[in-house]
Parts: sequence; C-alpha cells; structure tokens
Amino acid sequence: FFDDLGIDVEWAEVPEAYRLITTDDPDGNLDVVMPLGVEAYIDKMEQYVPGSRESVTKYLALSKEVYEALGYLGKNKGHVDKKILLDQYGSFVRTCAATQQQVLDSLKMPKKAQRILNAYWTYLAVDMEHVNFTIFGVMIYALLELRAYVPRNRSHEISVALASKIKELGGQIEYNSRVEQILAENGRIVGVKTCKGEYIGANCVVANASEHTVYSRLLYPKSEVPEMGCKICNARKMGPGAMVVYLGLNKSAEELGITEYEYLIYESMDTVDCYSGFFTRGKTKAQATACLNKVFPDCSPPSTCIISFTVLNDGDMWKDVTPETYFEEKTRIAEEILDTFERATGIRLKDNIEEIEIATPETFANFSCKYNGSIYGYEVEPWDSVIAKSLTINDADENPVKGLRFAGGFSRQSQGFSSSYKTGEIAGRLAVADCKEARKDG
Repeated sequence: FFDDLGIDVEWAEVPEAYRLITTDDPDGNLDVVMPLGVEAYIDKMEQYVPGSRESVTKYLALSKEVYEALGYLGKNKGHVDKKILLDQYGSFVRTCAATQQQVLDSLKMPKKAQRILNAYWTYLAVDMEHVNFTIFGVMIYALLELRAYVPRNRSHEISVALASKIKELGGQIEYNSRVEQILAENGRIVGVKTCKGEYIGANCVVANASEHTVYSRLLYPKSEVPEMGCKICNARKMGPGAMVVYLGLNKSAEELGITEYEYLIYESMDTVDCYSGFFTRGKTKAQATACLNKVFPDCSPPSTCIISFTVLNDGDMWKDVTPETYFEEKTRIAEEILDTFERATGIRLKDNIEEIEIATPETFANFSCKYNGSIYGYEVEPWDSVIAKSLTINDADENPVKGLRFAGGFSRQSQGFSSSYKTGEIAGRLAVADCKEARKDG
C-alpha cells in the first residue's frame, strides 16, 4: 500500500514473536519465547510441547489458506466466483463461522500448545471461546510469515507521510476543524458542517468514527438516520479501552535485564477468565509490555530505555471515579501493573523511573473522541467478523445512506494499524465510485 503511494517509511524488524509468561496458571505456569518464521515457530513449539508438531503445522497451513482466501476476496472486491472459492479455499469456507477454540479442538492440538499459540489473544481482545478463527488465524500467520515491523518515528511518521502525499496530490487538510454534522437529504450525503460553522458540500463522506457516533450524534437531520443501520450497530459489541503506562528509565534495557521486545504476561491462559478482568478496574489479569529499544536501540539517549505497558479495561469501569480521585486511582493501578511485571520477570523497574505518563480509557475518550475510550472497535465474533462484513460490502442494509462510508477500527477489517490503513484504502475506492454514481444521477 505504501509502495503504491510512494511513501517512504523507515522500518525495523521486531526480533521475536513474543515472550509469554503466566503467573498463576492452574495448568502450570509458562515462560516461553516464540520466534518469527513459520518453520522456526513450529520447531520451537515442538521443543516446548513434544508431539505438537502435526497439529500446529495443520493449524498454520489452514491459516495460510484463510490468508490467501482473504486476498482473493479483496482482489475481487467482494464479487467472487463461488466455484473457485469452494474448490481452492474450501477449508476457508468451512471455518469462516468457527471460533478459534473450535478449530483448535478439531485439530486435537495439545492443551499446552494451545495456550502458547493463543498468547496473542489480547490483540483482538476477545476470548478464544468467542473470537472468530478467521481473523485470529490470519493474524498469527501474517505475524510469523510476513513478520512484524516498527516505524522508526512511530505511527506518527506514517501519519505525516500520508498527509504530505495528500497535499502533493492536490488534497486539502483542514486541521482543528472537527465535523459537527454530516448532512444528508433523501438518503444521500450532501455535505458536512464543521465546528467553525463552515458548510462543505460533498457527495461522499468517509467517517473514521464508529457507526454509533455517526448515527447518534453526527448524521443530520435525525430523520435521515437509518433504522436498519441503527439496529445493526446496536447488535454489535464495543471493544474495550485501555490503560497504558509509559516509562522513561535511566538504565538501558541490557542493564535492567530486558531481553525481549514484547512480554505478554497473563495470570493464566484461561482467556475467558482474563477477559472478565477487563470489566473490573485494576484487575491486571493480562498485560502486554513492549521495550522500544529492543527494536531501535537509539530511540532514547544512551543508558536509558522506553517501555510501555498496556492493560485492557472497559471504560464503564471508570464511571464512578471523580476528578478529585482520578489521579490517585490511575496511579494506584499503574503501580499494580508495574508490580505484576516485576514479579513475573524478576526485573526491577521502579527504582529507575525517570519519566512516567499514565493513560486510561478516559484519556482516549478525551483526546480521540472514542466512545468509552475504546481502542478496539467492535468485537470480532464470528457473526460480525471480517468475512461477514466483506461479503456484505455492497449490501443496502450495510450502506443505508448513499455516500456514507466508514474506515478505521470500527470498520470492515477490525482494529489494528494495518487494518485501519487497509479500510482507508477500501473506503477511498468506494468513495470514488459513490461520487461517480452521484454525478451520473445528477
């Protein structure tokens, strides 16, 4: 995508897939480091779980087929030859409505291997009993086969590059001009009104807000809000928000004993139980921790390092916190997050903190206007995952207002940087078609 646009971003490869640590698992605690590369991953899994090679190999082969099937769907923009789909991607068709757990059970994968394979589950924020296999399998396969990369100057580097390309191609960007109303007439978009009171005529609008936000607050007049659109989005479940603790430490990663880029630390690999922890403030049953210096050693001054800790937390859990108790409460939970990391790894951090910043769902709600501070879009259960949304991309019920398209984590390909960029590309192509249709219709 970036190559097609001629955007130059400096990337560095993440050194390993992840390190998984469990601290109170009734099935036995884990402390494993898993490599990137499909064959290397299978070999390492066999080392940790003798006898797992066959089932893990089958799982990743199935995930590869699903990955290729999604590529076929994308290439044909939802218009598929059913015979080709069944003949070439039959396993994809048979599993597209399955959960991750159903697929693992059908392959008779050893339980310990399942626990290790499922380590990345918090990146989709849905437990293995409910998450759609398609999206999980593709995520794991893409991670291992295509590998993971980080932009040197973080995601902001990509945003700046995209903004520069928009202007280079004749586009116009209005900063500090939030859209207050998306205007429609007779079921078709006609323009927007900004916070500055400006009216901008348009045949198409691409919204990176959720359908909930667009239908409840932005679409105007209210008579244009589609009944079916409201029913569909109200059937969807909002993903969680997050607490993030950002640390600047006065020792290097090597001096502290940090050996991996990413630590996934869970109380146990009972993902249903850990998921329940999202709805209890301060219960750090699952955390993802990353040390940027393990990818870019010079991202901070010599003898220092940068670490971030992420814990998922539903925004409703903060509704009883007052402005007077907010800072005390988020500091208390941040200490608990650090304590969990220190106990799990034996690495002492608190004595070396030079800078600290703590974000909560309230932070994300305030700065990015996300409902309840959700960073994950809608949950990816089988009925509402990538496949269902891709196959209904042109359905009238999914597009009740002509010229209104959605992009970002609440859109068709779920959350994540890659998905957000991809949905932006898809929405852009659909917007061009919408504009041509509007001009044809006069």
